[in-house]
This record gives sequence, structure tokens and C-alpha cells, in this order.
Amino acid sequence: MGSAFTQVLANIYMLEWEQNLIQHQLNHKEIYGRYIDDIFMTTNQSLDDIQIVLEKAKHKDVNIEIECTIASTVNYLDVTITNEEGQLKTTVYHKPTAEPYYLPYRSDHPHKYHRNIPYSALTRAARLCSNVHDFNLERLRIEMSLLLGQYPLKLITNEFLRFFQMNKAMPVFQQLNQQAYQELHQQLLNRTARKDTTSNDTMKDPVRYPAVLQKNPWDRKKMYLRYPFENGPMAAFPKQLTSWWKKHYLFQGSHLQQIKLHSSDNRNIFRGGFL
Repeated sequence: MGSAFTQVLANIYMLEWEQNLIQHQLNHKEIYGRYIDDIFMTTNQSLDDIQIVLEKAKHKDVNIEIECTIASTVNYLDVTITNEEGQLKTTVYHKPTAEPYYLPYRSDHPHKYHRNIPYSALTRAARLCSNVHDFNLERLRIEMSLLLGQYPLKLITNEFLRFFQMNKAMPVFQQLNQQAYQELHQQLLNRTARKDTTSNDTMKDPVRYPAVLQKNPWDRKKMYLRYPFENGPMAAFPKQLTSWWKKHYLFQGSHLQQIKLHSSDNRNIFRGGFL
């Protein structure tokens, strides 16, 4: 999108342009939605009538080109939306060229990334799928993709189970209950991003925010080094670092002798006791 201001400028520009379409949809009690330059609309008008409306929009501004898709099923952003007898149904949209892979399990990334992927993928599926059976098919797709990435089946199962337990949706897991799933679906759609809802009360939860994540006073006698590798060729680096530290900094009379060196990976679990 270019500079950081591009998206804001695009929204300002489109806001004036789209007013006629918005008013048209309001008059006909239909849906209108836009994300930057992607627009979604519903209509019960005839094909000829709605094309007249779109033709007017096309000629309103020479700087804006419109490509329209009119059908009972359309792909909008990462969702496939289908009109089934007047009811809108949504599922996850998969681009035909997209490979069904996630971050490989054997990659040199902190394991918290691997653990969070099954949970996050299931959360996304529950937000986008309006039907429990479509959600279940997406869950199977996620599971197969993770297995292709060499994720342990036990890890996948545990993270899936954690998702249903954390969201109090075990009937969905056990029985594919549509009513329970609808509650889960709406709950996740209405949930604000975690970074926007963090408060002092939630930070006190020992399960979601263990002690290692709490803010601690700065201890001048401890030095923490961020170390992202848990496995792979760089896994032996902490021992080598310890050797260098002792050789070059802990000589006789050094002021650094009172400082303890610690390393931490991206799981925020400090590994102390190097020296």
C-alpha cells in the first residue's frame, strides 16, 4: 500500500465516492461493506437494475475503476459468502494457488509460535465459518496441513482441546452442536483483539499471564539476552557465549563479576544460572 498514510488517504477518498451507494443500500435495506478498495453488497433487485446502479458508480470518478462480480457465491477478502435461499453463509476462502502449509515444526523458531498456530487457525475458522459442519471440515483441513508440517499429533490435539475449553465450547467438540457453535461463532466475532482488552484484572490471571510475564523491577545485577533459537545449529550457542563471557569480561578486578548473565528465548522463560 506504499506509505503508512496511503490507507488513510484511500479511505478519505472513498468515503465521498461511496455515499450514493451507501444511500442506495439503506433505501433498499441491504448490506454494504467496504475494506479499503474492496466492496461487498447484497441486493434483491433484478440483474438489470443493479447493473444500472453500478454503471453510475463507474462513471462517477475517472480515477476509480470498478470490476464487478455478481453471483450467488462470491469471494470477499478471506471469506466465501453464499446466498442460500435468502440466508448468507460464510466459509473460509482458500486461494487456488495457496499451498496448505504452516510454519514447519522443525524450523528454528521458538516453540510458542508452533504451539499457537493450531489455536489461532481454529479461532480464525470459527470466526469465518457460519455453519458447524463447514467449521469441522476446516478443522480437518487445518489438522492435515499441520501434520504435513510435521507437527506432533499430540500437540495438535492438545491445542484444539485447549481452544474448546478456553471458549467453553465442548459441545461443539463432542457433538458438533449447531446452537453451541453459533454462540461460539458470535462470541469470537464480537471479541476485541487481546491487545485492546488487556487490563490490570486480566493481567492478574495466573493461567493466561504466568509470573514470568509479569513486570518486575529492574535488577542491575542481571543481564538478560534475548535468544530466539531453541533447536537447530544455533542451539549450542549459549554454552559458547558463556565461554566468551568468562574469558573476556570476568577477568580479575572486572566490575562485571557481580553481574549474572541470563538468556531468554521468545517464550519469556528465563534461563538462569549460566555463571
